[in-house]
Amino acid sequence: MGNSAQERSLPYVPDCYVVPPSCEPRDVLNSNSEIVPTIDISRLRSGDVERREVIQELSLACQQFGFFQMVNHGINQSILDGALVVAKAFFELPAKEKMKFMSNDVYAPVRYSTSLKDGLDKIQFWRIFLKHYAHPLDRWIHLWPQNPPQYREKMGKFCEEIRKLSLEIMGAITESLGLGKDYLSSRMDENGMQVMAVNCYPPCPEPATALGLPPHSDYSCITILLQNLAGLEILHSTDHSGAGHWVLVPEVKGVLKVHIGDHVEVLSNGLYKSVVHKASLNEEKTRISLASLHSLGMDEKMSVPNQLVNDENPPRYRESSFNDFLDFLVKSDISQGDRFIDTLRIKD
Repeated sequence: MGNSAQERSLPYVPDCYVVPPSCEPRDVLNSNSEIVPTIDISRLRSGDVERREVIQELSLACQQFGFFQMVNHGINQSILDGALVVAKAFFELPAKEKMKFMSNDVYAPVRYSTSLKDGLDKIQFWRIFLKHYAHPLDRWIHLWPQNPPQYREKMGKFCEEIRKLSLEIMGAITESLGLGKDYLSSRMDENGMQVMAVNCYPPCPEPATALGLPPHSDYSCITILLQNLAGLEILHSTDHSGAGHWVLVPEVKGVLKVHIGDHVEVLSNGLYKSVVHKASLNEEKTRISLASLHSLGMDEKMSVPNQLVNDENPPRYRESSFNDFLDFLVKSDISQGDRFIDTLRIKD
């Protein structure tokens, strides 16, 4: 730990970082720059007719992509820029300062590490990250880094604004499922989890041979992502067989990305799909991404609502919690294609 190839800026990619085609067949699924759904979130705050139109757009995006971009979300650009600046500054600190937070304990509320599980997985990934809990903020912020000096202030403000936006988006999602906009919002507001994954992908000398993160889906209800460079790719499934192609999500300043997570797939009984995504690398530039993951409380179970179940449409998923996901993470290897959502599906 603290001695990884990406941390040392090695001029070559060690063998343990080389992703074999059997794990990630990039010669079959070619990336492209298709247009992904973009939703004007300010229209959710308009009259009933316009709100219904936006919720329909959101519903289609959740069904077809499991992903959409948000414009006019209402968060000031200075707050977004400030969070990216302090994130980058943290990763530029001396190793001794970052090592204070070094941990492979996935249950730790604040931890610095590399790859997925530092040095433990069969394939390593060209990534450095700091993860920390962010809600309720006053419970966790004193555990965050004090260096750089403005980290707590600027990242804290970002987390607060993103969390308020997440509740609005979750209200629209539950409304789109016919459950009403308040179905989950009060539970997520009072006891919900917000986990920040502050990711750094340093320049990689051979970006075609390695990955920042392997194909995976997020355990959460939704993830809201801010990035400074393109590098996020989503898998757009074009048929029921699961076949599809990779879409490179373009980077536009100020635009936020929303990933549908495993728990919204459960909530919708499979109507909405958690998006499979990966992080590709840049040969010259460092990519920073701030992923804010939102879910119910640590031990609170997400299950298929009774309102979405009948004789023709039985429950297709078992209930689970954030803590169940952490248990899965300890014993599984995401680099080998293990997915939490697959453990929740009820076999016919």
